[in-house]
Amino acid sequence: MQQWPQIVRQHTALVWGTVYRLLNHDADAADCFQEVFVSAWQLSRRQTVSNWPGLLHRLATARALDQLRRRFRERSREQESDFSSEIPSMGEAPSAQAEAAELAAMLARALAELPEQQGVVFSLRHLSGLSYEEIAGELAITVNAVGVALHKATARLRQALSPMVTDRKD
Repeated sequence: MQQWPQIVRQHTALVWGTVYRLLNHDADAADCFQEVFVSAWQLSRRQTVSNWPGLLHRLATARALDQLRRRFRERSREQESDFSSEIPSMGEAPSAQAEAAELAAMLARALAELPEQQGVVFSLRHLSGLSYEEIAGELAITVNAVGVALHKATARLRQALSPMVTDRKD
């Protein structure tokens, strides 16, 4: 496939940005980055790809969520997640930074525990900023199905994060 190097070059930033935004860890993002392009190449050998950015964005999101799931299965609940290890300081007090890091770790864990489609839809909407229509096009589902998956994901995340949010209000 002569166009493959051009496809990789053209979409490197999209794939890297997507996986790193979810994983926030260089080594994990690099592994995931490679998995995305290998999967895309294998898929392109079986069928014609008409929308490379859409395919790569969807694969990057799904593979990054898979990596998050593996990360949380491998680590005990007591260990701090790499997801929150480098939250930039905005001049906040150390206690506020610690709370933000803890909330980020809880969000990463809750996101990894969502069913695959809900996790992908939530990530594409809230982390990548895609519209319902764009998500529907990338995932080959209806706009209504996007709304339903997003609603379910939001409800599950709200439930998973409610202890942290309730504690912060006290």
